[in-house]
Amino acid sequence: MPITSPLYPAELVLAGRRTVVIGAGRVAARKVAEFLVCGAEVVVIAPEVDPEVRARARAGEIVLEERPYRDGDLDGAWLALVATGDREVNRAVRREADRRRVWLNSADDPENCSFTLPARLRRGPLLITVSTGGRSPAVAAWLRRRLEEEIGPEYETLIELVAAERSRLQANGCSTETLDWQRALDSGTLDLVREGRLAEAKERLQACLSSSSD
Repeated sequence: MPITSPLYPAELVLAGRRTVVIGAGRVAARKVAEFLVCGAEVVVIAPEVDPEVRARARAGEIVLEERPYRDGDLDGAWLALVATGDREVNRAVRREADRRRVWLNSADDPENCSFTLPARLRRGPLLITVSTGGRSPAVAAWLRRRLEEEIGPEYETLIELVAAERSRLQANGCSTETLDWQRALDSGTLDLVREGRLAEAKERLQACLSSSSD
């Protein structure tokens, strides 16, 4: 059953926080990789383990316990994910998660989720998410692939360029809230970044911002 109520978007800070994954198949392996990108302290519990998950355990990236789930495994967790394909296990984990007030995602089982995982596109600090509320993960993944074609690595460079200019202005005591950033970004700065003309992109950005402050 898909989630019918509106979802509240949020970006969680997981760095240094215990995240428990029940299951260690291919789906879980992908989720573990994303949690590690975010700096989470990942504990994986499963009787059968995908080679990628095992390799991460051997490398010391995660803690792996090769056994079935049991009540109490979410003790101390901030976030949890279950990816076993077993609805009975999903329901048991959901009961514990609700009792402990731990946010839980159940892979391909929206009925046992307290949060969903959208399709994600990362470009450095840029994070774009696509969600259908569990109604059609395939559509979310398809849209993400289309966005990958449109939004390339140049956007990461653009963000760093704009962030550096914002920091420079703030260091000089200038307010950045009243500047016309949208006009500056619409001025062709991204095209210059795509062409590798970073010095010109910086000059154009500064010129547009300077004129907007006059």
